[in-house]
Amino acid sequence: MTNLDSTGVPSPSRLEGKYKAMVVCFFLGLGSLVSWNSMLTIGDYYYNLFPNYHPARVLTLVYQPFALGTMALLAYNEAKIDTRKRNVMGYILFFLSTLGLLVLDLGTSGKGGIGNYIGICVFVAAFGVADAHVQGGMVGDLSFMCPEFVQSFFAGLAASGALTSALRLITKAAFDKSSNGLRKGVMLFLAISTFFEFLCIFLYAFVFAKLPIVKYYRTKAASEGSKTVNADLAAAGINTEETAALLLSMQADIAKHERLSNKQLLFQNFDYALDLYLIYVLTLSIFPGFLFENTGSHQLGSWYPVVLIAMYNLLDLIGRYTPLIKSIKLESRKGLLIASLSRFLLIPAFYFTAKYGDQGYMILLVSFLGLTNGHLTVCVLTAAPKGYKAPEQNALGNLLVLFLLGGIFSGVALDWLWIIGNGKF
Repeated sequence: MTNLDSTGVPSPSRLEGKYKAMVVCFFLGLGSLVSWNSMLTIGDYYYNLFPNYHPARVLTLVYQPFALGTMALLAYNEAKIDTRKRNVMGYILFFLSTLGLLVLDLGTSGKGGIGNYIGICVFVAAFGVADAHVQGGMVGDLSFMCPEFVQSFFAGLAASGALTSALRLITKAAFDKSSNGLRKGVMLFLAISTFFEFLCIFLYAFVFAKLPIVKYYRTKAASEGSKTVNADLAAAGINTEETAALLLSMQADIAKHERLSNKQLLFQNFDYALDLYLIYVLTLSIFPGFLFENTGSHQLGSWYPVVLIAMYNLLDLIGRYTPLIKSIKLESRKGLLIASLSRFLLIPAFYFTAKYGDQGYMILLVSFLGLTNGHLTVCVLTAAPKGYKAPEQNALGNLLVLFLLGGIFSGVALDWLWIIGNGKF
Protein backbone atom coordinates (compact mmCIF):
# COMPACT_ATOMS: atom_id res chain seq x y z
CA MET A 1 0.00 0.00 0.00
CA THR A 2 1.35 3.45 -0.92
CA ASN A 3 2.07 5.79 2.01
CA LEU A 4 0.27 9.13 1.88
CA ASP A 5 1.28 12.51 3.25
CA SER A 6 -1.01 14.91 5.12
CA THR A 7 -2.67 16.09 1.91
CA GLY A 8 -3.54 12.59 0.77
CA VAL A 9 -0.87 12.63 -1.94
CA PRO A 10 1.85 9.95 -1.96
CA SER A 11 5.02 11.28 -0.33
CA PRO A 12 7.93 11.23 -2.83
CA SER A 13 10.31 10.10 -0.09
CA ARG A 14 8.21 6.97 0.44
CA LEU A 15 7.44 6.07 -3.15
CA GLU A 16 9.16 3.11 -4.76
CA GLY A 17 11.63 3.45 -7.58
CA LYS A 18 13.94 6.27 -6.46
CA TYR A 19 17.14 4.25 -6.72
CA LYS A 20 15.99 2.55 -9.91
CA ALA A 21 15.27 6.01 -11.35
CA MET A 22 18.76 7.18 -10.36
CA VAL A 23 20.30 4.20 -12.16
CA VAL A 24 18.17 4.83 -15.25
CA CYS A 25 19.09 8.56 -15.17
CA PHE A 26 22.75 7.56 -15.04
CA PHE A 27 22.42 5.44 -18.19
CA LEU A 28 20.33 8.09 -19.95
CA GLY A 29 23.07 10.61 -19.19
CA LEU A 30 25.66 8.17 -20.46
CA GLY A 31 23.73 7.78 -23.71
CA SER A 32 23.46 11.55 -24.12
CA LEU A 33 27.19 11.92 -24.71
CA VAL A 34 28.58 8.48 -25.46
CA SER A 35 28.38 9.09 -29.22
CA TRP A 36 30.15 12.44 -29.06
CA ASN A 37 32.73 11.21 -26.57
CA SER A 38 33.37 8.31 -28.92
CA MET A 39 34.32 10.84 -31.59
CA LEU A 40 36.70 12.61 -29.21
CA THR A 41 38.27 9.42 -27.92
CA ILE A 42 39.02 7.99 -31.38
CA GLY A 43 40.68 11.26 -32.34
CA ASP A 44 43.98 9.45 -32.85
CA TYR A 45 42.31 7.37 -35.59
CA TYR A 46 40.93 10.44 -37.37
CA TYR A 47 44.29 12.23 -37.11
CA ASN A 48 45.78 9.21 -38.85
CA LEU A 49 43.16 9.40 -41.65
CA PHE A 50 42.99 13.20 -41.94
CA PRO A 51 46.32 14.57 -40.64
CA ASN A 52 45.89 18.01 -42.21
CA TYR A 53 42.23 18.67 -41.29
CA HIS A 54 42.51 19.26 -37.50
CA PRO A 55 39.77 16.66 -36.67
CA ALA A 56 39.53 17.38 -32.91
CA ARG A 57 38.95 21.08 -33.56
CA VAL A 58 36.93 20.94 -36.79
CA LEU A 59 34.53 18.19 -35.71
CA THR A 60 33.89 19.99 -32.41
CA LEU A 61 33.28 23.22 -34.31
CA VAL A 62 30.81 21.42 -36.61
CA TYR A 63 29.00 19.84 -33.67
CA GLN A 64 28.43 22.92 -31.57
CA PRO A 65 26.49 25.31 -33.90
CA PHE A 66 23.91 22.60 -34.52
CA ALA A 67 23.66 21.82 -30.81
CA LEU A 68 23.43 25.50 -29.81
CA GLY A 69 21.04 26.54 -32.62
CA THR A 70 18.68 23.64 -32.01
CA MET A 71 18.81 24.18 -28.25
CA ALA A 72 17.92 27.88 -28.66
CA LEU A 73 14.81 26.96 -30.66
CA LEU A 74 13.80 24.24 -28.22
CA ALA A 75 14.37 26.43 -25.14
CA TYR A 76 12.23 29.20 -26.62
CA ASN A 77 9.38 26.78 -27.32
CA GLU A 78 9.91 24.33 -24.44
CA ALA A 79 6.42 24.83 -22.92
CA LYS A 80 4.80 23.65 -26.17
CA ILE A 81 7.06 20.67 -26.88
CA ASP A 82 6.17 17.17 -25.74
CA THR A 83 9.14 15.99 -23.65
CA ARG A 84 8.64 12.30 -24.43
CA LYS A 85 8.70 12.79 -28.21
CA ARG A 86 11.65 15.17 -27.88
CA ASN A 87 13.80 12.78 -25.85
CA VAL A 88 12.91 9.62 -27.79
CA MET A 89 13.65 11.44 -31.06
CA GLY A 90 17.00 12.56 -29.68
CA TYR A 91 18.09 9.08 -28.61
CA ILE A 92 16.97 7.58 -31.92
CA LEU A 93 19.00 10.20 -33.79
CA PHE A 94 22.03 9.39 -31.63
CA PHE A 95 21.61 5.69 -32.43
CA LEU A 96 21.24 6.20 -36.18
CA SER A 97 24.16 8.66 -36.40
CA THR A 98 26.55 6.40 -34.47
CA LEU A 99 25.51 3.47 -36.63
CA GLY A 100 26.02 5.70 -39.68
CA LEU A 101 29.65 6.41 -38.67
CA LEU A 102 30.26 2.69 -38.41
CA VAL A 103 28.64 1.95 -41.78
CA LEU A 104 30.52 4.83 -43.45
CA ASP A 105 33.87 3.51 -42.30
CA LEU A 106 33.00 -0.04 -43.31
CA GLY A 107 31.73 1.10 -46.71
CA THR A 108 34.85 3.11 -47.47
CA SER A 109 37.28 0.57 -45.97
CA GLY A 110 38.67 3.23 -43.63
CA LYS A 111 40.02 5.51 -46.36
CA GLY A 112 40.74 9.21 -45.91
CA GLY A 113 39.86 11.98 -48.34
CA ILE A 114 37.67 15.06 -48.28
CA GLY A 115 34.50 13.14 -49.24
CA ASN A 116 34.68 10.83 -46.26
CA TYR A 117 35.58 13.74 -44.00
CA ILE A 118 32.44 15.61 -45.10
CA GLY A 119 30.37 12.48 -44.44
CA ILE A 120 31.75 12.29 -40.90
CA CYS A 121 30.94 15.99 -40.42
CA VAL A 122 27.31 15.33 -41.41
CA PHE A 123 26.92 12.66 -38.72
CA VAL A 124 28.65 14.93 -36.21
CA ALA A 125 26.11 17.68 -37.02
CA ALA A 126 23.36 15.13 -36.32
CA PHE A 127 24.98 14.48 -32.93
CA GLY A 128 24.60 18.19 -32.18
CA VAL A 129 20.89 18.18 -33.04
CA ALA A 130 20.35 15.04 -30.95
CA ASP A 131 22.29 16.51 -28.02
CA ALA A 132 20.04 19.59 -27.92
CA HIS A 133 16.94 17.39 -27.91
CA VAL A 134 18.13 15.05 -25.19
CA GLN A 135 20.23 17.16 -22.85
CA GLY A 136 17.81 20.09 -22.65
CA GLY A 137 14.79 17.78 -22.53
CA MET A 138 16.20 15.56 -19.80
CA VAL A 139 17.55 18.40 -17.63
CA GLY A 140 14.24 20.25 -17.89
CA ASP A 141 12.32 17.09 -17.04
CA LEU A 142 14.55 16.14 -14.10
CA SER A 143 14.70 19.67 -12.68
CA PHE A 144 11.25 19.28 -11.11
CA MET A 145 12.12 15.88 -9.63
CA CYS A 146 14.78 14.90 -7.06
CA PRO A 147 18.12 16.76 -7.19
CA GLU A 148 19.67 13.28 -7.07
CA PHE A 149 18.19 12.57 -10.51
CA VAL A 150 19.96 15.61 -12.00
CA GLN A 151 23.18 14.59 -10.28
CA SER A 152 22.87 11.01 -11.60
CA PHE A 153 22.14 12.23 -15.12
CA PHE A 154 25.21 14.47 -15.16
CA ALA A 155 27.29 11.73 -13.60
CA GLY A 156 26.21 9.60 -16.56
CA LEU A 157 27.33 12.35 -18.94
CA ALA A 158 30.78 12.26 -17.36
CA ALA A 159 30.74 8.46 -17.19
CA SER A 160 30.29 8.37 -20.96
CA GLY A 161 33.67 10.05 -21.25
CA ALA A 162 35.30 7.77 -18.68
CA LEU A 163 33.75 4.67 -20.27
CA THR A 164 34.74 5.61 -23.80
CA SER A 165 38.28 6.38 -22.64
CA ALA A 166 38.54 3.04 -20.84
CA LEU A 167 37.17 1.18 -23.86
CA ARG A 168 39.55 3.10 -26.13
CA LEU A 169 42.55 2.17 -24.00
CA ILE A 170 41.46 -1.48 -23.99
CA THR A 171 40.80 -1.67 -27.73
CA LYS A 172 44.01 0.24 -28.52
CA ALA A 173 46.00 -2.21 -26.38
CA ALA A 174 44.19 -5.26 -27.78
CA PHE A 175 44.76 -4.36 -31.42
CA ASP A 176 47.96 -2.33 -31.12
CA LYS A 177 50.22 -4.98 -32.62
CA SER A 178 47.80 -6.49 -35.15
CA SER A 179 47.50 -5.59 -38.82
CA ASN A 180 45.35 -2.46 -39.21
CA GLY A 181 44.84 -2.63 -35.44
CA LEU A 182 43.89 1.02 -34.98
CA ARG A 183 40.90 0.70 -37.29
CA LYS A 184 39.78 -2.63 -35.81
CA GLY A 185 39.74 -1.10 -32.35
CA VAL A 186 37.69 1.85 -33.60
CA MET A 187 35.13 -0.43 -35.27
CA LEU A 188 34.61 -2.40 -32.09
CA PHE A 189 34.44 0.84 -30.16
CA LEU A 190 31.70 2.35 -32.38
CA ALA A 191 29.69 -0.89 -32.25
CA ILE A 192 29.65 -0.76 -28.44
CA SER A 193 28.60 2.90 -28.51
CA THR A 194 25.75 2.08 -30.90
CA PHE A 195 24.50 -0.58 -28.48
CA PHE A 196 24.44 1.92 -25.60
CA GLU A 197 22.34 4.33 -27.66
CA PHE A 198 19.82 1.57 -28.42
CA LEU A 199 19.68 0.73 -24.71
CA CYS A 200 18.81 4.35 -23.89
CA ILE A 201 15.87 4.33 -26.31
CA PHE A 202 14.49 1.29 -24.47
CA LEU A 203 15.12 2.67 -20.96
CA TYR A 204 13.47 6.02 -21.62
CA ALA A 205 10.53 4.77 -23.66
CA PHE A 206 9.59 1.70 -21.60
CA VAL A 207 11.14 1.87 -18.11
CA PHE A 208 11.63 5.40 -16.77
CA ALA A 209 8.07 6.69 -17.20
CA LYS A 210 6.56 3.74 -15.29
CA LEU A 211 8.57 4.15 -12.08
CA PRO A 212 6.24 5.25 -9.21
CA ILE A 213 8.35 8.22 -8.09
CA VAL A 214 8.65 9.49 -11.66
CA LYS A 215 4.87 9.21 -12.13
CA TYR A 216 4.39 11.18 -8.91
CA TYR A 217 6.58 14.09 -9.98
CA ARG A 218 5.12 14.22 -13.47
CA THR A 219 1.56 14.11 -12.12
CA LYS A 220 2.42 16.95 -9.74
CA ALA A 221 3.95 18.87 -12.66
CA ALA A 222 0.75 18.40 -14.65
CA SER A 223 -1.24 19.76 -11.72
CA GLU A 224 0.92 22.87 -11.75
CA GLY A 225 0.15 23.54 -15.39
CA SER A 226 2.90 21.66 -17.23
CA LYS A 227 1.80 20.39 -20.65
CA THR A 228 5.15 18.79 -21.51
CA VAL A 229 4.57 15.67 -19.39
CA ASN A 230 1.24 14.53 -20.85
CA ALA A 231 2.64 11.91 -23.24
CA ASP A 232 4.89 10.43 -20.53
CA LEU A 233 1.95 10.19 -18.14
CA ALA A 234 -0.19 8.58 -20.82
CA ALA A 235 2.60 6.06 -21.47
CA ALA A 236 2.50 5.24 -17.74
CA GLY A 237 -1.27 4.67 -17.91
CA ILE A 238 -2.28 7.88 -16.13
CA ASN A 239 -5.19 10.09 -17.20
CA THR A 240 -3.56 13.50 -16.88
CA GLU A 241 -6.75 15.56 -16.69
CA GLU A 242 -8.39 13.49 -13.95
CA THR A 243 -5.19 13.18 -11.93
CA ALA A 244 -4.37 16.86 -12.18
CA ALA A 245 -7.89 17.78 -11.03
CA LEU A 246 -7.57 15.42 -8.07
CA LEU A 247 -4.22 16.85 -7.03
CA LEU A 248 -5.48 20.40 -7.38
CA SER A 249 -8.33 19.64 -5.00
CA MET A 250 -6.04 17.99 -2.42
CA GLN A 251 -2.93 20.19 -2.51
CA ALA A 252 -3.68 23.53 -0.94
CA ASP A 253 -0.13 24.73 -1.40
CA ILE A 254 -0.15 24.70 -5.20
CA ALA A 255 0.37 28.26 -6.41
CA LYS A 256 -2.50 29.79 -8.34
CA HIS A 257 -0.54 32.39 -10.30
CA GLU A 258 0.86 31.82 -13.77
CA ARG A 259 4.43 30.67 -14.23
CA LEU A 260 7.24 33.15 -14.65
CA SER A 261 8.28 33.91 -18.21
CA ASN A 262 11.60 32.73 -19.61
CA LYS A 263 12.84 36.32 -19.46
CA GLN A 264 11.96 36.63 -15.77
CA LEU A 265 13.55 33.27 -14.99
CA LEU A 266 16.72 34.29 -16.80
CA PHE A 267 16.98 37.60 -14.96
CA GLN A 268 16.52 35.86 -11.61
CA ASN A 269 19.11 33.20 -12.41
CA PHE A 270 21.54 35.03 -14.66
CA ASP A 271 24.46 34.34 -12.31
CA TYR A 272 23.81 30.59 -12.52
CA ALA A 273 23.60 30.80 -16.32
CA LEU A 274 26.84 32.81 -16.39
CA ASP A 275 28.51 30.21 -14.14
CA LEU A 276 27.76 27.43 -16.63
CA TYR A 277 28.89 29.57 -19.56
CA LEU A 278 32.21 30.36 -17.85
CA ILE A 279 32.79 26.77 -16.75
CA TYR A 280 32.44 25.40 -20.27
CA VAL A 281 34.07 28.21 -22.22
CA LEU A 282 37.21 27.55 -20.19
CA THR A 283 37.02 23.76 -20.40
CA LEU A 284 36.40 23.61 -24.15
CA SER A 285 39.10 26.17 -24.91
CA ILE A 286 41.52 23.49 -23.69
CA PHE A 287 39.72 20.17 -24.17
CA PRO A 288 40.12 18.37 -26.56
CA GLY A 289 41.95 20.37 -29.28
CA PHE A 290 44.79 21.71 -27.12
CA LEU A 291 45.40 18.24 -25.65
CA PHE A 292 45.74 16.65 -29.10
CA GLU A 293 47.75 19.32 -30.89
CA ASN A 294 49.58 21.56 -28.41
CA THR A 295 51.09 19.31 -25.75
CA GLY A 296 54.14 18.18 -27.73
CA SER A 297 55.82 14.76 -27.83
CA HIS A 298 56.52 12.83 -24.65
CA GLN A 299 57.55 9.39 -23.42
CA LEU A 300 54.02 8.01 -23.79
CA GLY A 301 54.15 8.65 -27.55
CA SER A 302 50.83 7.95 -29.31
CA TRP A 303 49.30 7.01 -25.95
CA TYR A 304 49.83 10.52 -24.56
CA PRO A 305 46.65 12.27 -25.85
CA VAL A 306 44.60 9.15 -25.15
CA VAL A 307 45.81 9.14 -21.53
CA LEU A 308 45.13 12.88 -21.16
CA ILE A 309 41.56 12.46 -22.45
CA ALA A 310 41.07 9.47 -20.13
CA MET A 311 42.29 11.38 -17.06
CA TYR A 312 40.05 14.34 -17.83
CA ASN A 313 37.02 12.07 -18.22
CA LEU A 314 37.77 10.06 -15.08
CA LEU A 315 38.18 13.15 -12.87
CA ASP A 316 35.14 14.80 -14.47
CA LEU A 317 33.13 11.73 -13.42
CA ILE A 318 34.50 11.86 -9.87
CA GLY A 319 33.70 15.60 -9.75
CA ARG A 320 30.04 14.88 -10.50
CA TYR A 321 29.83 12.83 -7.30
CA THR A 322 31.82 15.09 -4.96
CA PRO A 323 28.78 17.44 -4.42
CA LEU A 324 27.20 14.53 -2.51
CA ILE A 325 29.71 15.42 0.24
CA LYS A 326 27.84 18.27 1.96
CA SER A 327 30.98 19.89 3.40
CA ILE A 328 32.47 20.63 -0.04
CA LYS A 329 29.28 21.26 -2.02
CA LEU A 330 29.18 24.90 -3.15
CA GLU A 331 25.71 26.43 -2.71
CA SER A 332 26.60 30.11 -2.32
CA ARG A 333 25.78 32.02 -5.49
CA LYS A 334 28.74 34.33 -4.97
CA GLY A 335 31.02 31.37 -4.22
CA LEU A 336 30.00 29.59 -7.42
CA LEU A 337 30.71 32.69 -9.51
CA ILE A 338 34.13 33.23 -7.89
CA ALA A 339 35.04 29.57 -8.41
CA SER A 340 33.96 29.69 -12.06
CA LEU A 341 36.04 32.82 -12.72
CA SER A 342 39.10 31.53 -10.86
CA ARG A 343 39.39 28.55 -13.24
CA PHE A 344 40.64 30.95 -15.92
CA LEU A 345 43.99 30.86 -14.14
CA LEU A 346 44.33 27.43 -15.74
CA ILE A 347 44.98 29.06 -19.15
CA PRO A 348 48.49 30.35 -18.31
CA ALA A 349 49.08 27.17 -16.30
CA PHE A 350 48.41 25.00 -19.36
CA TYR A 351 50.45 27.28 -21.63
CA PHE A 352 53.59 27.17 -19.50
CA THR A 353 53.19 23.47 -18.68
CA ALA A 354 52.95 22.60 -22.38
CA LYS A 355 56.00 24.72 -23.11
CA TYR A 356 58.26 23.83 -20.20
CA GLY A 357 56.68 21.07 -18.11
CA ASP A 358 56.87 17.29 -18.15
CA GLN A 359 53.96 14.97 -18.98
CA GLY A 360 53.27 14.33 -15.29
CA TYR A 361 52.42 17.99 -14.66
CA MET A 362 50.16 18.06 -17.71
CA ILE A 363 48.28 14.96 -16.52
CA LEU A 364 47.84 16.64 -13.11
CA LEU A 365 46.49 19.84 -14.69
CA VAL A 366 44.09 17.94 -16.95
CA SER A 367 42.83 16.00 -13.93
CA PHE A 368 42.15 19.24 -12.05
CA LEU A 369 40.36 20.66 -15.09
CA GLY A 370 38.04 17.64 -15.19
CA LEU A 371 37.44 17.56 -11.42
CA THR A 372 36.41 21.22 -11.20
CA ASN A 373 34.31 20.98 -14.36
CA GLY A 374 32.23 18.11 -12.97
CA HIS A 375 31.92 19.47 -9.44
CA LEU A 376 30.83 22.99 -10.38
CA THR A 377 28.40 21.79 -13.06
CA VAL A 378 26.43 19.65 -10.60
CA CYS A 379 26.54 22.34 -7.89
CA VAL A 380 24.96 24.90 -10.24
CA LEU A 381 22.34 22.63 -11.79
CA THR A 382 21.09 21.25 -8.47
CA ALA A 383 20.94 24.66 -6.76
CA ALA A 384 19.26 26.73 -9.49
CA PRO A 385 15.81 25.05 -9.74
CA LYS A 386 15.02 25.24 -6.00
CA GLY A 387 11.93 27.25 -5.07
CA TYR A 388 10.17 27.20 -8.43
CA LYS A 389 7.08 25.38 -9.72
CA ALA A 390 7.53 22.44 -12.10
CA PRO A 391 6.87 24.33 -15.38
CA GLU A 392 9.35 27.02 -14.28
CA GLN A 393 11.94 24.41 -13.30
CA ASN A 394 11.55 22.76 -16.70
CA ALA A 395 12.02 26.10 -18.47
CA LEU A 396 14.98 27.03 -16.26
CA GLY A 397 16.65 23.68 -16.94
CA ASN A 398 16.40 24.33 -20.68
CA LEU A 399 17.79 27.86 -20.30
CA LEU A 400 20.74 26.67 -18.24
CA VAL A 401 21.58 23.98 -20.80
CA LEU A 402 21.41 26.67 -23.50
CA PHE A 403 24.07 28.70 -21.68
CA LEU A 404 26.10 25.55 -21.08
CA LEU A 405 26.10 24.82 -24.82
CA GLY A 406 26.85 28.48 -25.52
CA GLY A 407 29.93 28.16 -23.34
CA ILE A 408 30.98 25.02 -25.18
CA PHE A 409 30.58 26.73 -28.56
CA SER A 410 32.58 29.78 -27.45
CA GLY A 411 35.28 27.58 -25.96
CA VAL A 412 35.57 25.56 -29.15
CA ALA A 413 36.00 28.76 -31.16
CA LEU A 414 38.61 30.14 -28.75
CA ASP A 415 40.48 26.83 -28.84
CA TRP A 416 41.73 27.76 -32.33
CA LEU A 417 43.75 30.62 -30.82
CA TRP A 418 46.25 28.08 -29.48
CA ILE A 419 47.49 27.23 -32.99
CA ILE A 420 47.71 30.73 -34.47
CA GLY A 421 51.32 31.55 -35.29
CA ASN A 422 52.69 28.02 -35.06
CA GLY A 423 52.66 27.45 -38.83
CA LYS A 424 49.86 24.85 -38.75
CA PHE A 425 46.76 27.02 -38.89
